[in-house]
Amino acid sequence: MKKIYKVLFIAVFAVILASVGFTFTVREGSCAVVSRFGKIVAVYTGAGLHGKLPWPFDQVIPYDTRNQYMDSGYTETLTNDKINIILQTYLVWNIADPQLFHTSIGDYEAAQRHLNDLVANTKNGVLGNYKLSALVSTNLEDIRIDEISQAIEEQVAQAALRNYGIRVQALKIKRLALPDANIQSVFAQMSADRQKYVTQYLAEGDRDAAIILGEANAKAAEIVAQGKLEAAEINAETERQVAEIYGEAYDKNSELFIFLKKLIALENSANPDTVLILRASESPFDVMTGGGAR
Repeated sequence: MKKIYKVLFIAVFAVILASVGFTFTVREGSCAVVSRFGKIVAVYTGAGLHGKLPWPFDQVIPYDTRNQYMDSGYTETLTNDKINIILQTYLVWNIADPQLFHTSIGDYEAAQRHLNDLVANTKNGVLGNYKLSALVSTNLEDIRIDEISQAIEEQVAQAALRNYGIRVQALKIKRLALPDANIQSVFAQMSADRQKYVTQYLAEGDRDAAIILGEANAKAAEIVAQGKLEAAEINAETERQVAEIYGEAYDKNSELFIFLKKLIALENSANPDTVLILRASESPFDVMTGGGAR
């Protein structure tokens, strides 16, 4: 009986040793690189139990393939119009090619450093094509933040996948700031830009006002001219009708017409303060002596 227990114990121990030495488990959301004397012999990306040679022949290096989050550092970047800005981004990444990741980087801290340097260099290259107004502006049509973010993401994603086996899932701008030394100059520039619009609007207002005033003056002159023309026509018609009436009156009784005209002339030429020395026999005063009644 003791011999049987001994055999069973040795068998169980051998099974345990074999399972530990010749197999390993890849967990869900992980991968494993198997190297033999420093040379990669297998890469396992699926979860489950896998075989290997015991140490020191094979070495299993596990990697987490789930999404990783990181913030880029605070680095100053120069825009196309020579303005220093501080642009911080965040990115989400994971391991797409475990073999390339293992041979090029090998650990997560090194991956963070490489990605941070890659993002910084890409930001410098991309923002060199844009002015500050593409990031900060009172005119919404000038802002190109989404375009800039997409350009940085595309370039970083291509380089990270090609060089490190890292897939960049997302890269976005997280924070935008200005160095203290540049704040006043940027505000001055923005004020100058606003002043250009103010000057333009004032000039356009003066131009439109001059056009409106000119049109109004032309219309007023046209109305006045038309009014004078119509008044002249009315006066001419009135004078014609008066002359016609006078002619008819004269034809009916010429002596009475002449007598009345003299009275009107006398009334218009004299008032209580008027002193005239004239011959009474001359027109129109001859009516007072009876000379005009013949």
